[in-house]
Amino acid sequence: MQTNTYPHRPVRRVRKKSSGSFTNVVGNIWNRMGNPKNPKLWRKVFWSVIFVPILLVAVLFFCIAVGVFGQLPTFEELENPKSNIATELISSDGANLGNFYVENRSFIEYGDLSPYLVKALVSTEDARFYRHSGIDFIGLSRVAFKTLLLGQSGQGGGSTISQQLAKNLYPRDTVSSGAMVKAGKLVISKLKEWITATMLEYNYTKEEIISMYLNTMEYGSNSYGIKSASMTFFSKAPSELNAAESALLVGLVKAPTRYSPVIHPDKALQRRNTVLSRMEKAGYITEEEYENSIKDSITLIYNPISHNDGIATYFREMVRLYMTASKPTSRGIYQTEWDFEQEKMLWDNDPLYGWCNKNSKADGSPYNLYRDGLKIYTTVNSRMQKYAEESVREQMEKEVQPAFNRQKRVYKKLFYNITPDEEAGIISRSIQQTERARAMRSYGASKTDIEVAFNKPQRMKVFSYKGVIDTTMTPKDSMLYYKSFLRCGFVAMDPATGYLLAYVGGVDFRHFKYDMARQGKRQVGSTIKPFIYTFAINNLGYNPCTLVPNLPVTIDVGTGDVWSPKESGEVVYDGVLHELKWGLAHSRNNYSAWIMKQTSPEAVADFIHKMGIKSWIDPVYSLCVGTPEVSVMEMAAAFSTFANRGVYTSPFFITRIEDKQGNTIATFSPSTQDVISETTAYTMLSMLQNNIVAGTGGRLRYGYNIMGEVGGKTGTTNNNADSWFMGVSPKVVAATWVGGEDRSTHLVNRGEGSVVALPVFGKFMNKLYKDESLGVTPGDKFMEPVGVVHYKCDSGDGVTDESDKPLPKAQDSKSDEMNFFE
Repeated sequence: MQTNTYPHRPVRRVRKKSSGSFTNVVGNIWNRMGNPKNPKLWRKVFWSVIFVPILLVAVLFFCIAVGVFGQLPTFEELENPKSNIATELISSDGANLGNFYVENRSFIEYGDLSPYLVKALVSTEDARFYRHSGIDFIGLSRVAFKTLLLGQSGQGGGSTISQQLAKNLYPRDTVSSGAMVKAGKLVISKLKEWITATMLEYNYTKEEIISMYLNTMEYGSNSYGIKSASMTFFSKAPSELNAAESALLVGLVKAPTRYSPVIHPDKALQRRNTVLSRMEKAGYITEEEYENSIKDSITLIYNPISHNDGIATYFREMVRLYMTASKPTSRGIYQTEWDFEQEKMLWDNDPLYGWCNKNSKADGSPYNLYRDGLKIYTTVNSRMQKYAEESVREQMEKEVQPAFNRQKRVYKKLFYNITPDEEAGIISRSIQQTERARAMRSYGASKTDIEVAFNKPQRMKVFSYKGVIDTTMTPKDSMLYYKSFLRCGFVAMDPATGYLLAYVGGVDFRHFKYDMARQGKRQVGSTIKPFIYTFAINNLGYNPCTLVPNLPVTIDVGTGDVWSPKESGEVVYDGVLHELKWGLAHSRNNYSAWIMKQTSPEAVADFIHKMGIKSWIDPVYSLCVGTPEVSVMEMAAAFSTFANRGVYTSPFFITRIEDKQGNTIATFSPSTQDVISETTAYTMLSMLQNNIVAGTGGRLRYGYNIMGEVGGKTGTTNNNADSWFMGVSPKVVAATWVGGEDRSTHLVNRGEGSVVALPVFGKFMNKLYKDESLGVTPGDKFMEPVGVVHYKCDSGDGVTDESDKPLPKAQDSKSDEMNFFE
């Protein structure tokens, strides 16, 4: 019998080699521990050490799963993860005009990614991505070994792409004051990420997880998602990125600011090359590709996205205000009861107006332009928009503003044709209306306190056409400085469809937020006269050849007073009979007043509203010389009636809206209304063309060589306060306004519409003609209606009827003369 030499130890027996099972390993450890005095107690301790942590982890996982530490995302939430997706505004030719966003993020599909992006991401962030199901236990073991046993802190690589995606979609809650509590929350959050990552892997393919990851990450420079990042740093689609560009963007994920190629180009280059090295080691690129890529320096086409910058900034803001408008109430701020009624009609009849507040998502909440990832398809053509902005900028920067600056130096003042008291009132009101003054009043500041604050110099950056200027001035001087810049509004439409083609509300949206295309309304001057003449032809039976004596017109306004319009410049009333088309071509006020004398101002005002002017028109005789205040957009739409064969089409700028999944959730169509006959519209087109051939719009021909079928009308209000030009061609109708923020800020000389506003249209049309892809040519013709009457005023009775049909209700010159003197 074999005796036990060591009574407290079991007899060691010769064993076969262990199979390596967990039980054998534990048994070997136990045998090596010796024979403790209380074996049962030690066995309990031993097994407790082994199984209690496992049990605790299991209980912890169970508690997390049932929501003890907060709810995990449901499968429905995983199918539709919530994220702040930017709404995209898309032009008619497929270009992105801009985004509405909290985070500038747009989603794209896996098929729209460059293969290099996928390779760079996998090789850098998760080399075993295609071999695990959400948790990389090998990677975790490596990190744990280096961190716990080797003491190497800051070890990365443990989190898989799926885990990082889970963290981005469902951020951690680790806010706590205590270190232990914070650590506990961090552990729980990590375990929740594991579970969520596994759920993501169960619900999505690997390709979908990669696209979701790239779509949710932040890349710096206000770009969220790979599409925004690609456009911001390289101005190209993600599918067009090469290996080096893909490596740069993937490298940004780790630390967008530290590795920003704009802020830290050296660090960005180093990080890019690190990613390229990992791609080469993983076999995703060849050694030759790697060597060629690291030789290249970082070449950016940096185009940061901003609400204030980019193309169509005023249009974007107009769309935002239009779609998010609230239902009008009597508590709103309206200049007249008419404006309130028009707003209510717009709300009731236009489904786009206030669309976000009229429509709800499946959960019952209203649509949010900044978070819901909508795609809004517009009628604006991106190239036409670019040409319009260039034309406005060229005219204002090179011609109008230099002329006004010279005038300021000569006269040494900003305001004209007003008294010192009126000037002081303008300045005081302007100060009190600023956002800064409103904020000071909300904290109890008095009017005097505000004026004192506005006279304290401070550092600021101000606008100039040559770039932003960093300077020191008082807020008051800054306000006056901005008032010294003349403004411009421009709108171009397709007359046949009502489509808005281009929209410019000012020279620089960042510094001049007030939109002079739709928001601002100014007196229209002589551009109202075509409507007066249209009324005479359509309602009174006159024609372009109707003869009217060139004499002053005096009208009894019915209150014992009389009204007689004045003419612009030196005018001789010689009493000679001239045709109506002569009166329009020379923009004579007495001819418009003569027409008004044949009817009532109420009838004319009502007619002009039908032509498309929705703003209030005071029904007085003087409206015929342009006293109504109207927006540029209204004028463009109303003049389109002439080129659209007498049919008014409301301005139309959104065709459809899609949700973030690409489903069409709304479509729109323009509203139309028959206003005048086709023959009347064509007759007016001939008169508008005559304005260019032999009238105040002649500069369009000799200055800009526009010789095709193009009509127009200039307009200038008193003291050149408002300068207008309306251009009408078969495929494009455009309205241009130029003036100051205040009517007393204007050009004293050479400020007429033909000088300052007409050139914008001339430049714009020449740019369109040069771009043959737009289909706008000098050879475009107005559509001639059947049975049209062609007027040749040099013939006997003023009518050449090529259709052999009599002109209805035509009056001869004798009856016209008698009416004039009545």
